[in-house]
Amino acid sequence: MLFKKTAEMPKPETALPGRAEPLDTDVNHYVSGNPLKGPYPNGFQTAIFGMGCFWGVERIFWQLPGVWVTSAGYSGGITPNPTYEETCTGRTGHTEVVKVVFDPSVITYAELLKTFWENHDPTQGMRQGNDIGTTYRSAIYTLNAEQQAEAEASRDAYQAALTQAGRGTITTEIEPAGDYFYAEGYHQGYLAKNPAGYCGIGGTGVVCPIGVGIDA
Repeated sequence: MLFKKTAEMPKPETALPGRAEPLDTDVNHYVSGNPLKGPYPNGFQTAIFGMGCFWGVERIFWQLPGVWVTSAGYSGGITPNPTYEETCTGRTGHTEVVKVVFDPSVITYAELLKTFWENHDPTQGMRQGNDIGTTYRSAIYTLNAEQQAEAEASRDAYQAALTQAGRGTITTEIEPAGDYFYAEGYHQGYLAKNPAGYCGIGGTGVVCPIGVGIDA
């Protein structure tokens, strides 16, 4: 995953054309066995987060109590149904994201946001550590007005804490979710299928190591 990618977003006229048909992917989650594309249990909710390489991000979320299924995918871009190789060019506009389907009676959206902020560095712009390019930008894609307001409020709270600690400015993109495209099957549950695989994330974010935290 250590590709050097462009840090500039493409325009619609320069984006790759993509394709009409979705990519082949796993049917069920490798760890939980639950269906990636549903149907999901009644009353469950969905969240979408980008925190850098989606391999490690997905593992962080599938381990949380109350998370029913996770999947790796691409969102925030232009090209329909992009391949991983196409996103690597920086000409699709997508970021690597993880879709989280969760039981709000067990884990709240606020608790998912806390996990998001405290497990990556949201101040790095178009990168995450050694992973450079638009596909690694920090992002929260919201599914309704309530999520949008809650995500923005959490950003402001963490920014205040980071500023007090002398840290940088949060660059996280917080936008209503557009199309979500499931990544290829080999990306799904990657670190369960490949325990020694590259992670690049997990418990080493900007917030926890410097002693800054916000109660969920």
